[in-house]
Amino acid sequence: MDVRKIVAEIDAKIASLQQARAVLIGLNEGSFEEKPRRGRPKGSTNAARAAARATAPRKARKRRNLSPEGRKRIAEAMKLRWEERRKAAPKAVKKTAGKKEASAK
Repeated sequence: MDVRKIVAEIDAKIASLQQARAVLIGLNEGSFEEKPRRGRPKGSTNAARAAARATAPRKARKRRNLSPEGRKRIAEAMKLRWEERRKAAPKAVKKTAGKKEASAK
């Protein structure tokens, strides 16, 4: 083969690849201009307000205290609730245990 012919083919291939590259870059750049950007736009006044709120001191919230009587009422109600659950639990356990024994036989 002739070396000059090989070099000419390589140059033609390089030229076609560069042209394809230029087309792809042009398409890529054009797509950014057409699509709207997601999120808050740059220079938004909302960002400045959010930054001001972040640096401003917060008001101390008033803590709500539970009286001893209220705490006692809640404790008794929870004890009753758990007692009812404990009574209901053995019934469910017996039913599942019976099914296991029947399937094992």
